[in-house]
Amino acid sequence: MIEELLPKSVAVAEAFGDPAVPPALFAEEAACVANSVPSRQAEFRTVRACAREALGQLGMGPVPILPGTRGAPRWPTSVVGSMTHCAGYRAAAVGFAEDLVTVGVDAEPNRPLPDADVLEAVTIAEERTMLAGLAARQPDVRWDRLLFSAKESVYKAWYPLTGRPLNFDEALITVDPTSGRFFARLLVPGPVWAGTRLTGFNGAWLAREGLVVTAIAVTSDAVRETT
Repeated sequence: MIEELLPKSVAVAEAFGDPAVPPALFAEEAACVANSVPSRQAEFRTVRACAREALGQLGMGPVPILPGTRGAPRWPTSVVGSMTHCAGYRAAAVGFAEDLVTVGVDAEPNRPLPDADVLEAVTIAEERTMLAGLAARQPDVRWDRLLFSAKESVYKAWYPLTGRPLNFDEALITVDPTSGRFFARLLVPGPVWAGTRLTGFNGAWLAREGLVVTAIAVTSDAVRETT
């Protein structure tokens, strides 16, 4: 499913739930979740199995994928990647760093955010105005949750390039309900890659199988074309 949102140069693997036989972990990975509840251990195992499957599509052997700062996965040095998991879904997307500047993927249940306070915390005024129009137009998509997912994908694309947090009010998301695309305009100075400052991220979304899924992939060719 999520591969539909990403360029062909990005390898993707996904799972709709956890297998009956838990995927094996490297010892270093197992130590990271040794004290976690079973559900956390299960999603941790499955998403890393997805990541190793995706790395295998790039011709790479299995390696430990350990959480780094703020939980961001630590990929092999030649690889750019992102992982996501929510109830009933796990996925990983990876590509070679020479082709891919950054990637961010996120999946969420196609259900409303818990309450108005959460919506207020993760959006800015312009986005809330947009959400009201989208809900009136296509109520079967939980646009508030999709917007939250888009911001998660933005964060996952941003963080490896900067090593800094990005607050919810530091990016403005505009969603196109017909094309399945969205754009995130950064409201703070963006990261610089190969001498080019990124001012935002183009992304894609879909709503299917009870999920809303978002993805961002910035290719090196796309950045070079802007210079």
